[in-house]
Amino acid sequence: MKLAPLFSAEITLAPPRELGASPLGRRRIIEITGGAFTGERLSGKVLPGGADWQLVRADGVAYLDTRYTLETGDGALIYVQNRGYRHGPAEVIERLARGEAVDPASYYFRTSPWFETSAPKYAWLNRTIFLGNGARLADRVRLEVFEVE
Repeated sequence: MKLAPLFSAEITLAPPRELGASPLGRRRIIEITGGAFTGERLSGKVLPGGADWQLVRADGVAYLDTRYTLETGDGALIYVQNRGYRHGPAEVIERLARGEAVDPASYYFRTSPWFETSAPKYAWLNRTIFLGNGARLADRVRLEVFEVE
């Protein structure tokens, strides 16, 4: 098994909407406002309208559940559901929460994106496994997505 780069993305975000403590943890919703992605086989824009429905557990781990739509340069629409975890030392996570620049190597941010499309040209996305590596910035997420070959 090996990983092959699929695309790099910059996904812009609205400020988090804090729902507060629930029985499962602290719930947050972070709306996706746009962005772009570029890769050898897949490039285009991230459409506004999606969100990350986060759950921050008592142990400080953020469970990420994002759903959004990609539009390729040739007009195909691709639905994305991207789940994963972000965690690290408390002081690093606090700096991220304040919008400070933090070295992505100082915390864990991994995802497993799942794609769905009706576009014949991109049908291979419907039957392939992918992994992602992320970095949180003040108003965006940088995401590197890899195809598991």
